[in-house]
Amino acid sequence: MEEAALEPANDDGNKENECAGGTATETEGNLWVDKYAPRGYTELLSDETINRTVLSWLKQWDYVVFGKEVKQPKKRDIDSKQTGFKKKIPQINLELDKLNRPIQKIALLSGPPGLGKTTLSHVIAKHAGYNVVEMNASDDRSMEVFKTKLESAILMKSVMESDPRPNCLIIDEIDGAPQASINILLNMLKEGQTGKKKEKCLLYRPIICICNDL
Repeated sequence: MEEAALEPANDDGNKENECAGGTATETEGNLWVDKYAPRGYTELLSDETINRTVLSWLKQWDYVVFGKEVKQPKKRDIDSKQTGFKKKIPQINLELDKLNRPIQKIALLSGPPGLGKTTLSHVIAKHAGYNVVEMNASDDRSMEVFKTKLESAILMKSVMESDPRPNCLIIDEIDGAPQASINILLNMLKEGQTGKKKEKCLLYRPIICICNDL
């Protein structure tokens, strides 16, 4: 969300950025975008179809992460008043691999800046019972740094003693990551598919990638 630029109320600068008794971007010390940010799933303003699809995918990890039975989401029809026909929520692959992990291990959210992709990821991950760990792929240009952060974030147990919840890794600006970093991520996805177990390399936590451009 872009912040509006307001001109000073007068030339002496005493009321610069003042708007209705408060600043344009802050109120009581908090940014408006933070104060009014969605706190729970029901407060999300993003497309409900996308919200449910991402949540359904995340729940596919319940067995391997929480030891819970994976419940298959019900198919729902959505009536379109404008076109008069029905569309179905995008289907996800409900199959699990030999290690009871989802076949689709990474979710990719794409769209222009300000669409709410990061907010959606954080809210749904917390709603599903995860501790959110976020990293920016374009900031970590070093392959070794990226690999270290990636492996530490998807450990079987959270490294934060104060938060016992399992991690859900959110990788922002994945489209800005160097090819070497992408290869590390792809190689991690392939681990466990050949039947040779390398426990420290296996992916046991969900990863949500965010990009502006596919």
